[in-house]
Amino acid sequence: MNNDRPSRVAQAILEYLQEHPEAQDTLAGISEWWLAGHEINNRTASVKEALDELASADLINQHEGKDAQTSYRITKRGLAIGRTR
Repeated sequence: MNNDRPSRVAQAILEYLQEHPEAQDTLAGISEWWLAGHEINNRTASVKEALDELASADLINQHEGKDAQTSYRITKRGLAIGRTR
């Protein structure tokens, strides 16, 4: 994440997770449900790029399920950032 400033999509995802810390979903679910109320063009490529950005900053983690789909959830660091705002 450049200069610790997440992209607009990454910021929307992080805010959703900070409000719903138990949330966990796949790329498709995040695109469809988590970002539904935002004025974001929910292109899968943009959402995937934002998820990679958040994961590389250790704000979310990725888990591959038995069905081979990757799901994402917030980390303790991601939660802590939300508390300091």
